[in-house]
Amino acid sequence: MGLLEDLQMEIERRTLPGGGWASGNGATAGIETTCYGLMALRHDQEPARGKAIAVLSRAQNPDGTWSAFEGDDREGCWTTALAFIALRFVTISPTRLDNSLGSILNMRGREGQWPWNWKFRTVDRHVQFDPDKYGWPWFSGTVSWVVPTAFAILALKQAACCRTESVFKRIRLGTEMLLDRACPTGGWNAGNGIVFSAGLSAHIDTTAIALLALTDDQKSVVRRALNWLRGASPRCSSCYSLAWTTLAFLLRDRPAAELSVARLCEILPEKLTTLSTDTLSLASIAIRASEDGRNPFKVN
Repeated sequence: MGLLEDLQMEIERRTLPGGGWASGNGATAGIETTCYGLMALRHDQEPARGKAIAVLSRAQNPDGTWSAFEGDDREGCWTTALAFIALRFVTISPTRLDNSLGSILNMRGREGQWPWNWKFRTVDRHVQFDPDKYGWPWFSGTVSWVVPTAFAILALKQAACCRTESVFKRIRLGTEMLLDRACPTGGWNAGNGIVFSAGLSAHIDTTAIALLALTDDQKSVVRRALNWLRGASPRCSSCYSLAWTTLAFLLRDRPAAELSVARLCEILPEKLTTLSTDTLSLASIAIRASEDGRNPFKVN
């Protein structure tokens, strides 16, 4: 039995009695963790996959959004885009997710609303960014962040059947936000690239996720981020970050992806039972994508 099968069996073993997977040691299904777990398992791994789909179905709010956890307050958050990507990957019909797309389109970072736009433009200059270029927040009522913006852009790009002018406009705005908030030396931090006139350091996982959403390699920001990631990933010992790095490189740089997945496979065996379900699932997704090309974060 290979490493990928070992990973998938360990993920399956951790399935909650009611379906899905918990974040950490919780007893309630986390939407993010359940999405990763669902995308990680094979088609023959029932009933775990079926239960995960059932969790996402019953946890979906009436407006098409998802909260952070099953049974949480019925206010949608960033997981809506991730749930859309996961369900689409397991061949749930996109038309069943139309409400989700509408909710993604309507959600925006606080700086995209008056008077917050005016505040960031004129008064609060501790963080240096263009408030006219806004993306998506983690939760409603907060400012835009890199990871939720990247997932929302991916969801909209993957929704080929719903490509209207409003969708294209929203993708453009989100893309401009990511480009505007890159770190000066390359890559992305969690939110802003410059605070109090000082450039922040990039994070490997955040940079890889942002690169999954940005498909124009002619942009200097994208090229600089790729070069930064090529330099940072060989020194990385985090399986979580290496999994995201592999998924990003698979779309652009096969030799770099092979190096990244080789390092991932070297580190994983000794940590199989101690790593989080999120990390095991992302590692499984990355390894499988390197073998058969099924990358759930790819835009066709």
